[in-house]
Amino acid sequence: MMIPWQQLDPSTLTNIIEAFVLREGTDYGDEEKSLAEKVADVRAQLVAGTAILVWSELYETVNIMPADQPLDGK
Repeated sequence: MMIPWQQLDPSTLTNIIEAFVLREGTDYGDEEKSLAEKVADVRAQLVAGTAILVWSELYETVNIMPADQPLDGK
């Protein structure tokens, strides 16, 4: 189920984004980005609509996914 990020308290949204960034372990190539920069990048993707917040009822977790990825994983 999609969660409208606009309806979350700003600090809650930041915490969700930080947890996502820290667990993803993404590689940024030769230039490492700070946590704040990574959080800003993900927040910009949410604002632009290229990423969405998704609640998994099965796992009772929130995740951030590309907006064009099917929610059922297929």
